[in-house]
Amino acid sequence: MTTIRIGNGYDIHQLSPNRPLILGGVEIPHSLGLLGHSDADALTHAIMDAMLGALSLGDIGHYFPPTDPQWAGADSLVLLAKVNQLIQKQGWQVGNIDSVVVAERPKLKPHISTMRDRLAAVLGLAPNQVGIKATTNEKLGPVGREEGIAVYAVALLVSSSEL
Repeated sequence: MTTIRIGNGYDIHQLSPNRPLILGGVEIPHSLGLLGHSDADALTHAIMDAMLGALSLGDIGHYFPPTDPQWAGADSLVLLAKVNQLIQKQGWQVGNIDSVVVAERPKLKPHISTMRDRLAAVLGLAPNQVGIKATTNEKLGPVGREEGIAVYAVALLVSSSEL
């Protein structure tokens, strides 16, 4: 029996005025926020997709469709907790998460520790099990033109029977 599974996730959201910028459950001061049906937390969304992908359970749109009004403005950390419960019911647990947030602005380094702590708390992990890196797109493409923020994430799941 396989005792580990790896999944990857990706999310991108358009930047828009009059929206909060939320990443990893942290509201970050900025003139623009991410546009989406929920709170548009692209970091948390990419992590959820990585977790679901590791078990071939589809993506977050299957569980929290943007056409369903009950998810309008939803706190993505609440959705992350639901995804974590789902994988635990399947007999798995997160071993670690690694992610890269791609944004030209704002500078994310001052917020990474808080983002890591919030995500770790929701997942029942130690902060050192949640990796978050930030980079720019060197002014290339829609992220480089500051039209949006993209996130890549990888999740390692460990079979609960191995713990």
